[in-house]
Amino acid sequence: MIRSIYTANRHMNVLQTKQENTSANISNINTPGYKFQEIVQSTLESHQMINYSGGRRLNRRQELGEFVFGNQIDGFYRNFQQGNLSETNKATDFALVGSGFFTIQMDNGEIAYTRNGNFRLNENNQLETMEGHLVLGVDENGNIGLIYGENNSVDGGQLLITDFNDYNNLNNIGDTLFTSNEAGYRLMDGEVRQGFLEMSNVRIGDELVKLIELAREFESSQKLLHAADETLSKAVNEIGRV
Repeated sequence: MIRSIYTANRHMNVLQTKQENTSANISNINTPGYKFQEIVQSTLESHQMINYSGGRRLNRRQELGEFVFGNQIDGFYRNFQQGNLSETNKATDFALVGSGFFTIQMDNGEIAYTRNGNFRLNENNQLETMEGHLVLGVDENGNIGLIYGENNSVDGGQLLITDFNDYNNLNNIGDTLFTSNEAGYRLMDGEVRQGFLEMSNVRIGDELVKLIELAREFESSQKLLHAADETLSKAVNEIGRV
């Protein structure tokens, strides 16, 4: 019985993580460049259940069969499928079509990558993200540096677009920012559209269905946990009367 309570509680913890992930996807449905995240889970290994209540003296080993103690979260998977493009007509907005990432310099000097091309010019006419991180570009000589604009306009051809062989090696450090331990490479033929933004690739219908399913699973697990608790309580009380 205690094992049943443990299994139900473990399952509810998994459901809680899945609910938080789904809620994060839904809350970023209007975030440019956001890529929805999925959870990878697996079933725990089964274990042989035994007791020693067999035989006339109730001390003989009995195998009761295998029991699985629920599921576990193995990790998270970011879906980098292309999002729809939305035209903004702003000269500091950019959208990537196909693979690649805009290259960003963080405040601590670390290099990060994003699909969110919602940029602006700061007081020094440097192109930056809405969070204040500087956008990197390439000049006509191939040198990497900051991008400068004027009159709220920027030459989109200057943007440094970086790509990777394996997106699974990207580390998420925010809603749309990534770092990587893998060396990226400059994407020379990436398509950049100025005056557009790539919108989130979250499919709201799918996420709402997930929330409904999670709510039902929560309800079932709560009922199981309550039933197991009542049974255990009854068993303890009955033993106390003996």
